[in-house]
Amino acid sequence: MNPGTGKYERLLERCAKLDPVPTAVVHPCEKTALEGALEGGQKGLITPILVGPAAKIEAVAKSSGLDLHNVQIVDTPHSQASASKGVDLVRQGCAELLMKGSLHTDELLGAVVARETGLRTGRRISHVFIMDVPTYHKVLIVTDAAINISPGLEEKADICQNAIDLAISLGLEKPKVAILAAVETVTSKMPATIDAAALCKMAERGQIKGGTLDGPLAFDNAISKQAAEIKGIHSAVAGDPDILLVPDLEAGNMLAKQLSFLANADSAGLVLGARVPIILTSRADSVRSRIASCAVAVLAAHARRQELKALPQ
Repeated sequence: MNPGTGKYERLLERCAKLDPVPTAVVHPCEKTALEGALEGGQKGLITPILVGPAAKIEAVAKSSGLDLHNVQIVDTPHSQASASKGVDLVRQGCAELLMKGSLHTDELLGAVVARETGLRTGRRISHVFIMDVPTYHKVLIVTDAAINISPGLEEKADICQNAIDLAISLGLEKPKVAILAAVETVTSKMPATIDAAALCKMAERGQIKGGTLDGPLAFDNAISKQAAEIKGIHSAVAGDPDILLVPDLEAGNMLAKQLSFLANADSAGLVLGARVPIILTSRADSVRSRIASCAVAVLAAHARRQELKALPQ
């Protein structure tokens, strides 16, 4: 949709120097899901491990003209078993990424958050859209537009930290976070503005690390430095954010879809906050978006490897 910008292509260039990451692809029993996993493998981004009913996967590959030569298949009877087995492969160390196939997102995340057998951490799980917007000068992360419906302050702190950590793994030294609301002034009548101010103070006190936060910011003065200056806002973030932290899922979902359908943005999707990143693709995603989702996840997985190496043995 927007091949000339080179924003996603630069991500792929960074991945070219990295080893493919073993990835449990959960229930790829439909053409686009299977094709996306195999494309990621052909690009050298991931080593797909297909988890699902083997006969069904092979039938889909045959009818779609897809080559399963040298691709590992782990046979399971149904989608729920596929989700559980995919999570188990991560827990065993056989896979470092999860990728959603043709099952419902709720089914996959149910296995991820299971208390005894899942991939929980101390962090809240959240979703990010990594967007290539033709009218914006760099990759833009929108969060959370898919999982947390109406997050409170503590949940927003985790959502923010997840996005900052991802942005750092993409090569940013100190990502800029614009915390969105309808207005740029703090008022008790609009709880999102109070949360935004509190998040900024939390960052000052080290409760959120690694980023530069500002908010509340309305969308215009978050994205446009000129709009911010007209309103007398002097900010290191205004006009140059890497991350847009939305007040709730409805606002985020509408924003992401507006960027996709009105601004021709491509979007990659990841779930963060579990032990490993989770690649979420949609049947409506372009090939470019699916590959970008894999590329972002690969960079996050390699950053996680470095963190684990740095831990005391």
